[in-house]
Amino acid sequence: MTATQQPTAALPGGGAMPLLGFGTWQITGTACTDAVRAALDAGYRHLDTATMYRNEAEVGRALADSDVPRREVFVTTKLPPERASAARSTLEASLSALGVEQVDLWLVHWSTGDDDVALWREFIAARDAGLARDVGVSNFSLAQLDELAEATGVMPAVNQVRWAPSLFDADVLEGHRQRGVVLEGYSPFKSTDLDDPVLVEIAGAHGVTTAQVVLRWHLDHGVVVIPKSVTPERIAANADVLGFALTGIERGRVDGLARS
Repeated sequence: MTATQQPTAALPGGGAMPLLGFGTWQITGTACTDAVRAALDAGYRHLDTATMYRNEAEVGRALADSDVPRREVFVTTKLPPERASAARSTLEASLSALGVEQVDLWLVHWSTGDDDVALWREFIAARDAGLARDVGVSNFSLAQLDELAEATGVMPAVNQVRWAPSLFDADVLEGHRQRGVVLEGYSPFKSTDLDDPVLVEIAGAHGVTTAQVVLRWHLDHGVVVIPKSVTPERIAANADVLGFALTGIERGRVDGLARS
């Protein structure tokens, strides 16, 4: 997988967000640094971390040690809502840990349950100050997206939510498209039965694994996906999904797993 081959989503700040990213949730210490290095070596050009993951320094170390130029790697981090009163200083700490002057995307990790609009204004200000190229949210509903946009005039660029074939919702996908919000899915395998006969049959038809079918399904829908692994072989396999595509019928069958 090369950077030029990767499908991307255009963001308002002018960036191109690779649809295939590398997730780092629950990976810490040297295991995180090693995994991110392996991901970059495998061709990933999109790294996803968060303040609460406590691994931004390890992600940054791997990025710095890599031969891949910073400008070629899309970096996302997230703010936990309990840090809402110290949003700017938390982002500055993230930038320091990551060893970068700007993240490509900064997300509200989940709703504060109180005043999301006030926090969203802080995010817009950080974007305008050049600390984040684009800003978005995670685990928000369509109604919550609308609330932010109506109050500030700025729609989140991205909404990162749990997404998998079993969770597929055409209305949610279309709702994001209508709003110009990139839908990003996390935990693609946690909610998926990788032994499902439909996935097994489709994988066999393409000579790939069922995990690769699930990842390709995301890409074919234009949904960003961030699989994680600490195993170099699996990291490489997860990156190797650009050599095939699902047919419309196959994609529909995978969609149908949400109703089975």
